[in-house]
Amino acid sequence: QVQLVESGGGLVQPGGSLRLSCAASGSIFVINAMGWYRQTPGKEREFVAQISNGDRLNYANFVKGRFSISRDNAKNTVHLQMNSLKPEDTAVYYCSADARRTPYSATHLYWGQGTQVTVSS
Repeated sequence: QVQLVESGGGLVQPGGSLRLSCAASGSIFVINAMGWYRQTPGKEREFVAQISNGDRLNYANFVKGRFSISRDNAKNTVHLQMNSLKPEDTAVYYCSADARRTPYSATHLYWGQGTQVTVSS
């Protein structure tokens, strides 16, 4: 089993900040990348940010300059620092991990349960 447990969501005012965290556990040989997606009811899940081995970073255009992703490889944990939050950032944020369970297994994209982020006055 590969489990992703998220924390850090909540209610913040516009312009405020939140720090999301996600810890991966279970039978994992290697995690190639971890990232964050978000989803609003009735809309497709959309990419937010990703960090891969070698600390390569990839951000959606709508969060560049506001969000930053980081990874603690020793703890299989990824963080998303969210600054200058806007009401349109309101969504359920999902942690993802591109992981391989064994040296000979194909990689698979695993998902967390999601954590609610609400930006409102």
